[in-house]
Amino acid sequence: MRAVRLTAPGVLEQVEIPSPTAGPGEVLLAVAAVGACHSDLHILDAPAGFFPTPMTLGHETAGMVETVGAGVTGWSPGDRAAVYGIIGCGTCRACLRGLENQCRRVPLGGIGLSRDGGLADYVVVPASRLLPIGDLDLTQAAPLTDAGLTPYHAVEVARPALRPGTWCVVIGIGGLGHMAVQILAATTAVRIIAVDTSMAALDLATRMGAHHVVQAGPEAAETIRAIVGPAPDGADVVIDCVGVDATLTTARTVVSTGGRLLLVGLGGGTLPVRPVADEPPTMPLETSVEVPFWGTRAELQEVIALGQLGLLTADVQTFPLERAPEAYDLLRRGEIHGRAVIVP
Repeated sequence: MRAVRLTAPGVLEQVEIPSPTAGPGEVLLAVAAVGACHSDLHILDAPAGFFPTPMTLGHETAGMVETVGAGVTGWSPGDRAAVYGIIGCGTCRACLRGLENQCRRVPLGGIGLSRDGGLADYVVVPASRLLPIGDLDLTQAAPLTDAGLTPYHAVEVARPALRPGTWCVVIGIGGLGHMAVQILAATTAVRIIAVDTSMAALDLATRMGAHHVVQAGPEAAETIRAIVGPAPDGADVVIDCVGVDATLTTARTVVSTGGRLLLVGLGGGTLPVRPVADEPPTMPLETSVEVPFWGTRAELQEVIALGQLGLLTADVQTFPLERAPEAYDLLRRGEIHGRAVIVP
């Protein structure tokens, strides 16, 4: 079968490999769609030994059941499913509570991260990782598994602060950010401010439900402050889907006293935190900072329900499998708006 694999650090190639076989408790999935995530670029850029090679990339996957392994119940050939990519230990305190994204024993990994993922004609996954999607379009289902799930989890983390009439700033209207705007619009009554460097992305945010849009840059914080008011008031919640120094500076500058910063983007920036009464403060008093990771299976089920109801729609650009390296190049250059989806 065809597969797009990390064959060496920084090297992504389409190759021919034997088709896998489902073992006990596993399902062989005929892949129909795979989202191209910015996290995949971190895998490509990682030093030797950080991720296994060779490895098939792709952790946002949807498709149809081809065959089931011994002991699998509840799934039959032809069933349509989305893949929950995290594989925790299943026995630690977090996993037993359904929080596999907080597993205490298995390091960061999962399907397309530490074992072969979906950028291929077929992928083998544990049957427990599949969720039914009904008639949901497969190119929509795939990005829901991360681009939808990750911001949904972030919103769940911050939900106590997302009261009707409060302010939420979403920084970075890319694959995750444009979903975050929709999730906020569909599940809360907050006022949404979208921030991005691209006017096209801001136009997308407006269509997705943002009440205000602000172009990122040196004046962004001042513009946001003109909307939310001066300190110690401000944005009750800031969701940073970029995570570079500039966006983190904007985030901590506009968040309110007692507000919440959620660092979703993996841009490698640094957030200064000093437990003193600086003026201006590096961080407002009583403000919490959290780093949400992916989400839970239960949350993915809810994200799929939003998709089935038409309340959450990925803005997708599709590419055939042989153009997957090109899709990642465009993603690296910031030329993908919404989500790139590979269709094998």
